[in-house]
Amino acid sequence: MRYKIVLHAPEEGYSVSCPGLPGCWSQGATEAEALENIRVAIREYLTAVGELLQDTPNTEVREVDIAM
Repeated sequence: MRYKIVLHAPEEGYSVSCPGLPGCWSQGATEAEALENIRVAIREYLTAVGELLQDTPNTEVREVDIAM
């Protein structure tokens, strides 16, 4: 699965967010560290959303493919 991310390099370290997953962001001292941290954040975000949806009545979680 691929997600677009936004990498920002301010004065110190890097911040990174995933616009497709509101509130999903991370940071790192180096670009490589920030990229690894956002991978972890995305996995944890998707796991949390999946767990929340499992407890919602009359809700089904599905996946769809899109062509770009």
